[in-house]
Amino acid sequence: MSTVVQPCARCGARWAVQGAPMHWCPRCRGALLSPAPIDAPADRRNYRWVARKPDSLARRAQSPGSSRAATPTPRYAQMPRWGLLDAVPRAGAAPRNRLGRLTDSVTKLLVVTAGVFTLAALAELARYSVLLRNRTRLIHPVVLFASDAFVVVAGVLTLGFALLAAVAALGKLIEVRQDVYAAAKRRDPRSPRVLALGCLVPVVNLLWPGIFLTEVAALRGDPRIRRAIQIWWVAWVFGGGVALAALLWRNADSLQAKADGVLFTVFADAFAAAVALLTLWVLRTIEGRDLLGRSWTARRWLIAVDPAAPVIAPVHPGGTADSEPAKTAASADEDNGIQDREHEEVMAK
Repeated sequence: MSTVVQPCARCGARWAVQGAPMHWCPRCRGALLSPAPIDAPADRRNYRWVARKPDSLARRAQSPGSSRAATPTPRYAQMPRWGLLDAVPRAGAAPRNRLGRLTDSVTKLLVVTAGVFTLAALAELARYSVLLRNRTRLIHPVVLFASDAFVVVAGVLTLGFALLAAVAALGKLIEVRQDVYAAAKRRDPRSPRVLALGCLVPVVNLLWPGIFLTEVAALRGDPRIRRAIQIWWVAWVFGGGVALAALLWRNADSLQAKADGVLFTVFADAFAAAVALLTLWVLRTIEGRDLLGRSWTARRWLIAVDPAAPVIAPVHPGGTADSEPAKTAASADEDNGIQDREHEEVMAK
């Protein structure tokens, strides 16, 4: 087998030289380079690769003596504003939790929940009025049916909206904790599942929501947030006790106890409406706003001092203060001289 080959300038194939060198590549009909050993280094080859510009043939066709017409030096008419710019990477949106839609409507849900609980309190109050009326007169069946329907519908609405508001508040709590811990360059030690179990499981949710919010207040370091959470926590626990008492009161035996239970339910519904508004207040306090959604205005306290009062009487220039006693003494001597002359005149007479 021959060790001398001819490479093709077009396809790069190498053809062994058996006899006389070939001129064209049998594969692509490209030009074959001169024969050379198959393993010859670059300095021992009798050919080399040359890179030319695409317009080399057109420039070669021009006569050697011809030259291009002189053109003005390229320049910019104004300061160029292009260039290689490193675009600042945009911070990707924080991943939303599964409760994103409810979280966005947490304000509306809490306000509606407070309104529904107020409506339930009015329904129970209307039932108590019917009971008072029934002590002396019979109640028409239509009125009794309307009162019962009002109470049932209001009760169903309170349960539904209270559950939706609780889930929305949970989503808001998760987002608030993520933002607070991210600002502190820390990772939230409590997962969303732990937060959900602590906020939605009955009896357990009387303790853990306050702890979760207290951790947020500790990272923020704002005493107003801590005070708002403490007020809400006390009202939340008290509201849970009131709700439990209202449920147990419905199992009373006597008619008077049941009537008192209806009146106590009015108080429980009204207090639940207040707790819903307190929850909204706490969430907005954490965001730096008041209950109406207005941002807090910064207050700057300045040191107030009393006006300066001179302790020592001012000294007047030019001896004015010393001349006044002298004038007083001179006038006193003149008065004494006048009195002496008058006395001498009287003695002479």
